[in-house]
Amino acid sequence: MANNKPQKQRKIPLRKCIGCQEMKPKREMIRIVRTLEGEVTIDFTGKKSGRGTYLCPNEQCLENGLKEKRLSKALGVDISPEMIENLKRELKGNE
Repeated sequence: MANNKPQKQRKIPLRKCIGCQEMKPKREMIRIVRTLEGEVTIDFTGKKSGRGTYLCPNEQCLENGLKEKRLSKALGVDISPEMIENLKRELKGNE
């Protein structure tokens, strides 16, 4: 006897990009995290502990997030020029 019940669709988790402010699937986003030590890095696994926020994988969204200080507010830390350069370098390495 075949089971005719419709399959339950899985809910796709959405996150808001800190740059463009659009809601997108979490898997399409890059997580930026401030670790317990205060270091700001890109979390490619999505599992690092610390305060995190999400960003589209393009440099324009990073620029928007930095320009409007949304990234600093979301992470609760001032972003130094060195951290910005590291984020840009990591983002380009991921493309």
